[in-house]
Amino acid sequence: MPTMTAAQQRAQAKREYDAFMANCPSRRLLDRLSDKWVSLVLAALGGSDCPYIGDGHDGGRPMRYSELSRKLVGVSQKMLTQTLRALERDGLLTRTVTPTVPVTVTYELTDLGRSLYEVMRAIKLWAETHMEEVLANREEYDTRTT
Repeated sequence: MPTMTAAQQRAQAKREYDAFMANCPSRRLLDRLSDKWVSLVLAALGGSDCPYIGDGHDGGRPMRYSELSRKLVGVSQKMLTQTLRALERDGLLTRTVTPTVPVTVTYELTDLGRSLYEVMRAIKLWAETHMEEVLANREEYDTRTT
């Protein structure tokens, strides 16, 4: 196997989407996915509060903007709109406009969005399960360092 220069290694890494490389476009995607509103929109559309978690029950369904807004307590109209547009642009959800009076707009996860939802659901469940332990560790750390 021929030896590659550093420039060739960087070029190859970029072609392979190596997030450890500074110019890798996957870093921008990771930035977007680490946003709390993205995580919560995916969780809401995926049905993460379903009581059947773990038995293969999907729970996800299309939701209207107002329903998402009520479910995501504290999200501003501007932030929810920006988040939904970004997720639609990335192909993670679809926006369907139904010509009714008034017009009905619903949002639903795509197959790509559902695959990401599974990962986000696991992170959300982990956070909810381990929050007490994390809070105890923070308190212990803060008392030790002050």
